[in-house]
Amino acid sequence: MDRQNQENLGTNRSPTNNEERSSTQSLQGRRLFFYPFLITFIIMFGLWLVLSGHFDAFHMSLGLISCAIVSYLSSDLLFPSPRIRGLFSQWVRFVRYVPWLMVEIIKANLHVTYLVFHPRMMELIDPRIIKFRSKLKSDLALVTFANSITLTPGTITVYVSIDGDFKVHAIDKASGDPLPGEMEARMPGHSVRSNG
Repeated sequence: MDRQNQENLGTNRSPTNNEERSSTQSLQGRRLFFYPFLITFIIMFGLWLVLSGHFDAFHMSLGLISCAIVSYLSSDLLFPSPRIRGLFSQWVRFVRYVPWLMVEIIKANLHVTYLVFHPRMMELIDPRIIKFRSKLKSDLALVTFANSITLTPGTITVYVSIDGDFKVHAIDKASGDPLPGEMEARMPGHSVRSNG
């Protein structure tokens, strides 16, 4: 009888401090995951509404379901850090980065146009491959940087590694000289890789 009472007491015991701490941590983890999921879902569903053009119940429900599934599977792609403070500052940097990138694209367009219409075009065009190691650490920042280089006329990202090694084709010396430079420093989610 004593053994049976001890077993009953063991099953009805109150949770220990470790169990309470782990349940609190899992609750906080779920909350931290929810915000990136929600923001990703809102962005995706908003884009779906703009691009689909179908607002009947069938298409809206398909859009809701597919956006929810994709947001669940890939919310860490847009928001690798679940900290809300970090998310906000990254998006502020991104909003400030896009107009700067547009200006750089326009300037690069004008430069390439100058090269193409110059009477000594064959002398001015001097293609080269530039190699450098980026200080960016996150995968999203590296991909954004590589795409920004390719979007800028006169340069194309040929290779980028997970360690931040870049190979960029430049149409001439002037197009390749600024890299990595200011574009890397303005990158949203910019975090410097440690040298060690």
